[in-house]
Amino acid sequence: MPAQTHTDAERELVELARRVLPAGGFGNVSHEVIVAAGRAGRVWDVSGNEYVDYLLGSGPMIVGHAHPEVVAVVQEVAANGTTFFANNPHGIRLAAEIVEAVPCAEKVRFVSSGSEADLYAMRLARAFTRRDKILKFEGGYHGMSDYGLMSLAPKRAGNFPQPIPDSAGIPKSLREEVLVAPFNDLDTVASLVRGHRSELAGIIVEPLQRLIPPRPGFLEGLRKLTQDNGLLLIFDEVVTGFRLAYGGAQAYYGVTPDVCTLGKAIGGGFPLAAIAGRADIMAHFDKAAVGEDGFMLQIGTLSGNPVAAAAGLKTLEILKRPGAYERIFATGRALMEGYADILKRARVKAQVVGDAPMFDIVFTEREVKDYRSAIGDEAAMKRCNALLRERGVLKSESKYYISLAHTEEDVRFTLDAFAASIAELGRARAA
Repeated sequence: MPAQTHTDAERELVELARRVLPAGGFGNVSHEVIVAAGRAGRVWDVSGNEYVDYLLGSGPMIVGHAHPEVVAVVQEVAANGTTFFANNPHGIRLAAEIVEAVPCAEKVRFVSSGSEADLYAMRLARAFTRRDKILKFEGGYHGMSDYGLMSLAPKRAGNFPQPIPDSAGIPKSLREEVLVAPFNDLDTVASLVRGHRSELAGIIVEPLQRLIPPRPGFLEGLRKLTQDNGLLLIFDEVVTGFRLAYGGAQAYYGVTPDVCTLGKAIGGGFPLAAIAGRADIMAHFDKAAVGEDGFMLQIGTLSGNPVAAAAGLKTLEILKRPGAYERIFATGRALMEGYADILKRARVKAQVVGDAPMFDIVFTEREVKDYRSAIGDEAAMKRCNALLRERGVLKSESKYYISLAHTEEDVRFTLDAFAASIAELGRARAA
């Protein structure tokens, strides 16, 4: 790729964004690139600069940008109306596909975002058990609700199980309803469950927390603890669903929760998420099944709309084809192994953490097993990401997402860019 250039038109857009958008963007993410187009595993900014894209819209574009089959079905469905606030064939068929694919899914309820899905899953646990408290893990991301934003990225080490709010505006009273434990620490979880059994509704966990894999026996231990104590086990699979395997992390790791949340991949690039679980639990969405006292209200204007559902169904159809996951894993492993070799040869105190479909570099030598051990040299990470962006590699602040559309050429280009970025980072540190 040629050296990047930035046009006056781009600079004008950046300035306009700063005037009309808080912090100059659509959320608290990097805004250095204003993307104009995407195709397969690459995107182009408004100045025409090309990037190998591992941001992938924060994960939804698992089959690549502007996949022709997804584009075609979206155009066809949209021509007949985009939303009706009523059942539609595409949503019903997508729900049926999720029930067939995901081990815990006997019934499905659609919403429009992962944050909504996680919020409703926690409410569902409270409705089913008639208890109030939820146990989550430090560093685990469960959306933007007040419950989800407890101990996501605390700036100080709290005392377990006391949660630390990650945002202004969260009521202090809510801290009493959330317990926090370290990921991969089954002993601490067991102790908290014993001490709060009569109050706990459930445990919510990312089976692969951000990038941190579960230790052998950890998820199995959570399953046994929840079953033995009458709690619900909720897998937050907004990220891992249909990414680690067609049946998600629960199929990949062989542990079936009571309820899971899904998002990103199931919408094919459109706003769509879901709660899925056992029929007796999901019955709390149905007043006729559980009565007034047990009924859990949920309404969403665009939930399960035909365009998003059709895009999601086509995306899952593509992922279900022979060889799809083998290709995603092969691409991710090639990058992970290449990165590890580059870091070793450069004698950089960093490591590759995650699994093939989603990973990143952590600038630390210690074993990464939970949120606190995953905190490395954040300045080095930020600088490395910036150097990669300058060389035409786009990623999030904390993750590489791999798509079915990434090619061997993309891998070679990325490894070259990473090697050059690590070398420049080393020279700057030595100066």
